Amino acid sequence: MFSSKQSPSFADSQERDTYAWFSQRAWVEIDLGALSYNVKQLVRFLSPRTQLMAVVKADAYGHGAVTVAKTVLEAGASWLGVATVPEGIQLREGGIKAPILILGATNTPEQIQAIAHWKLQPTLCSPKQALIFSNTLEAIKYNSPLPVHIKLDTGMSRLGTDWQQAGDFVQLVQGLPHLDIASIYSHLATADSCDATVMNKQHQRFESAIAQIKARGIQIPSLHLANSAATLADPRLHYDMVRAGLAIYGLYPAPHLENKIKLQPVLQLKARVTHVKTIAEGTGISYGHHFIADKEMRLAVVGIGYADGVPRSLSGQMQVLLRGQLVQQIGAITMDQIMLDVSSIADVQEGEIVTLLGEQGKTKITADDWANQLNTISWEILCGFKHRLPRVAVM
Repeated sequence: MFSSKQSPSFADSQERDTYAWFSQRAWVEIDLGALSYNVKQLVRFLSPRTQLMAVVKADAYGHGAVTVAKTVLEAGASWLGVATVPEGIQLREGGIKAPILILGATNTPEQIQAIAHWKLQPTLCSPKQALIFSNTLEAIKYNSPLPVHIKLDTGMSRLGTDWQQAGDFVQLVQGLPHLDIASIYSHLATADSCDATVMNKQHQRFESAIAQIKARGIQIPSLHLANSAATLADPRLHYDMVRAGLAIYGLYPAPHLENKIKLQPVLQLKARVTHVKTIAEGTGISYGHHFIADKEMRLAVVGIGYADGVPRSLSGQMQVLLRGQLVQQIGAITMDQIMLDVSSIADVQEGEIVTLLGEQGKTKITADDWANQLNTISWEILCGFKHRLPRVAVM
């Protein structure tokens, strides 16, 4: 792996040979050192008995799944979490041997055969799904018990069997051939809220479900409940494992959790100036001429746009970093380009690097900044960067 002072390497299956890094118009830079640091911080935050599952679904929140998976496992994570079967297969094809939990629902024979072949571990959400799994594994003469994870709905109202039927559901799965219960888990809906009322209610329901299961004499190999927010908010929610997503990428699920642990943002979004020009007072800029220059201005065009994942709704609202200074984006963000007012910076040159998200000097722009401007969440910002942007890994 190259250091940040060398030509960085392309992550995962992104273009490696067609273009050299220095020729890229725009890219997503992934700091593997920061990623490793965050995982180690989280592992230290947990009790020795609690394992860390790194959630690497959605291409590791846009960071590059295989590269991220290898880094987090080396740093101390024990498990990986994905949403879909193809995401799990991608990791296996990338050489990942660690246990992989599919957090989404799967129920077709094709999915089940792929899960068995690639040694993935599915989530079971209902008795019907459990029966489909057992029958399919019987039909394909699958000899080894398939580890499965039972999902209970304690208040998220998404996947999972109602917590009040936990005893019946677990007993059914335990009695089915070819299935081996690896864990029982649930998911919290409001762990990032300052008000813990709903989270505590879900916790109580989870505990009640566990009691139901134990009352039937069933041994539970592993329990997990906490996402990143719950991991930081309350150690009682850690159980045998926590499922951390946003935190491993260096962002906090909520401002009130920032004092719990020190994290470093992993992702930076960068692009190059492709053209510089002077425009006269009264000149309209970009589609719709929503910005009209009120004086002579020096304009820089940067090779990145909404087709790369820069939200068009940020038009005229965002700033970027150039030579460590904040400069204003002006006019409508277009599919492939944005325009900047660089009148205050002397002699801007084509090829200079602009940081849209990240840090230059002592100034930084974060995914939270964009999310707050757009009334959304940082998860959506991270997952929005398109794959024509190479993921470039640096140390």
